[in-house]
Amino acid sequence: MNRLDPTTDRTPYLRLALALSLGAAVSLGITRFAYGLLLPPMREDLGWSYTLAGAMNTFNAVGYLIGALATPWLMRRFSPTALLIAGSLGASLFMGLSGFFTAATPLLTQRLLAGVASALVFIAGGLLAARLGARQPQRMGLLLGLYYGGTGLGIVVSALAVPPVLAAAAQQPHGWAWAWWALAGVCLLATALMAWPARVLARHAAPVASSAAGGARVFRVRDFGFALAGYAGFGVGYIGYMTFVIALLREQGSSAADITVFYALLGVAVVASSRIWAGLLDRHRNGQALARLNALLGLAAIVPAITTSLPLVIASGLVFGGVFLSVVASTTALVRHNLPPAQWAVGISAFTIVFAAGQIVGPTVVGWIADGSSGAQGLREGLVFSAAALWFGAALALRQRAL
Repeated sequence: MNRLDPTTDRTPYLRLALALSLGAAVSLGITRFAYGLLLPPMREDLGWSYTLAGAMNTFNAVGYLIGALATPWLMRRFSPTALLIAGSLGASLFMGLSGFFTAATPLLTQRLLAGVASALVFIAGGLLAARLGARQPQRMGLLLGLYYGGTGLGIVVSALAVPPVLAAAAQQPHGWAWAWWALAGVCLLATALMAWPARVLARHAAPVASSAAGGARVFRVRDFGFALAGYAGFGVGYIGYMTFVIALLREQGSSAADITVFYALLGVAVVASSRIWAGLLDRHRNGQALARLNALLGLAAIVPAITTSLPLVIASGLVFGGVFLSVVASTTALVRHNLPPAQWAVGISAFTIVFAAGQIVGPTVVGWIADGSSGAQGLREGLVFSAAALWFGAALALRQRAL
């Protein structure tokens, strides 16, 4: 690999990883997950079914899949740093435009386009974080965890920003639109702050594989089949929880303050997860990390479906937040452990594609299940489905072997 002499290397790895993590904050923490906070007021105002409400995130996932499919082609023509900034600007634009429509079709279109842009950000940022880790392999798990943990920052910002904006705009027609505009402003600020790591990393050559590191190996789907299938199960299961858990808490009578605490602590746990699971990601070259994290996530997902106890529900959010982005990081670590650096972009894109495919299924299926029963019962049944998908994914990932 293309490593620098540690005695002369002055690269601020941790600061660069933290700055890059704003890409994860924009692409997932805000563009994807803030919608869970906006779903209840939008559904009430616009008269949506849960199926249509879930379809908003399904369309976002379709866009994410389109972006993931396009990324390898785009990376042959543009640098990862250019895609990072361009994708973040696009995500900010489409988030803001969502505040100007009330009809379902343009809102679905905006969610789709935001998904395309967020895929570019997330994949490009993940690749840059992996390249940072290649220069400090002893801290690869930490640097990847810091990047993916940036999603938690986006969740915390959303949890703290959206409720006050909704309250302030309560007397305005379609007051939820103001929350979209506020979140778009946050995304633009994050994009401006990412200019520094983009500028620094643009000067760093991509690492190259040595012949001793298996440089002839290429990514093949069959080599990673069980991990890819397990990751698809994760995509189906986790997004159902993240889309509908706030709606369930509201149906069960949780106060606005309780929901803010729940969602903010979930986000804080995402940030902390970079340290919690770094060792696990560094140790396992097979599907063990993906399987264990998926199984634990299923336990967290089912808790709000079987109890209304606030301490247990908050514990569910803490565990879920402390695990779910590390599942994403585990697939990047799996690629890094088993493929030469020249194949990382292809490998990360493949996992992102099955991730997106799972997310296409999850929200609409859970919404359809929720519409089958009245009130909170349907949402509880939807979360049971989410937990089952996560456990099924764990069982598949257990069969993944190291190459």
